[in-house]
Amino acid sequence: MVAAAFTVDLEKPLVFQVGHLEEQYQEWVHQPIVSKEGPRFFENDVLEFLTRTKWWAVPLIWLPVVCWCLSTSIQMGHTITEVAMMVVFGIFLWTLIEYVLHRFLFHIKTKSYWANTAHYLLHGCHHKHPMDGLRLVFPPAAAAILCFPFWNMIKLFSTPSTTPGLFGGGLLGYVLYDCTHYYLHHGQPSSDPAKHLKKYHLNHHFRIQTKGFGITSTLWDHVFGTLPSTKTVDKSN
Repeated sequence: MVAAAFTVDLEKPLVFQVGHLEEQYQEWVHQPIVSKEGPRFFENDVLEFLTRTKWWAVPLIWLPVVCWCLSTSIQMGHTITEVAMMVVFGIFLWTLIEYVLHRFLFHIKTKSYWANTAHYLLHGCHHKHPMDGLRLVFPPAAAAILCFPFWNMIKLFSTPSTTPGLFGGGLLGYVLYDCTHYYLHHGQPSSDPAKHLKKYHLNHHFRIQTKGFGITSTLWDHVFGTLPSTKTVDKSN
């Protein structure tokens, strides 16, 4: 006897439902619902609040941290020119991290209950509801936790005085990434490169979700052969 397929009730909190989709989860999560009104995740109001973030919270919270990191490297003896070079390298490093996370973690294939649930919270919700403006940027609490492994990663190949500058550059890259991502979904660019990036990113959402993993640039898609074809979609917001 074949068990009936699970049906997600969009009128109820979604997080603890999606795991029941099991192997059907991947197909379901990549059938987007284009609505600016996002779904409810949790029944609990506190947990629900923690999943919603205004885009401007990202620069408001993290740019002061970036400034502190850069000033620390300067106070430790580096010139402004040297710190500027650290920033450029940090941003460059972030673009690679952005690509790797998006391709290999955010698009990992899942089918068990808890794996589906975790994936939905991490990135699946964005593909299911790509225009949800309150879940387009990373919640600050989660970003703060991830800062620790990234700081330690940078320490592996840098000196004590360059670690803050490089980390600050990478953190600035993250801020640019999150703000760019929000703009690509809700802005209306009229000229390149923003216009091209918007078409490129919507292509990833609505046509070929296994390619086009860059957000702020197409560089690493070129390098690793995941650049989609030039055909794009035109989705009005």
